[in-house]
Amino acid sequence: MEVRHGEYLISDEPTQLDVAAIHAYLVRSYWAEGIPLETVQRALQGSLCLGLYTADGAQVGLVRIISDYATYAYFCDVYVLEAHRGRGLAKAAMQAALAHPKLQGQRRLSLITRDAHRLYAQLGFTPLARPEGHMEKLTPGVYRQPASPP
Repeated sequence: MEVRHGEYLISDEPTQLDVAAIHAYLVRSYWAEGIPLETVQRALQGSLCLGLYTADGAQVGLVRIISDYATYAYFCDVYVLEAHRGRGLAKAAMQAALAHPKLQGQRRLSLITRDAHRLYAQLGFTPLARPEGHMEKLTPGVYRQPASPP
């Protein structure tokens, strides 16, 4: 799947993904700070990913989706590099992801955001209808490497 957004390309081609560029962003993100490169590699391999690319092929964003492709999809690691924001790329990438053939007919789509509620609301996402039914097992700091001995 390929979609053009101005001079940018949104593609689900896994061989186009720049793992080093993705890791460079995620390692400094609020949700995956310190994530090891090997973890990013495994996450990408087990997910449907839409990369966002400039005309010269540089990766400037990502939408990663974890799904069983039948009933549920979780959208995560959605980002656009700071220098490329304000051009509608995140919205275009999410629209492309929502239209992806592998994700049609899902009963539930979910995501977690700290600061992009307006974007996702435009795409039909709402706060949880019954938050009391949702649970999580969170391991804060899982990506932090143990300190080196003095």
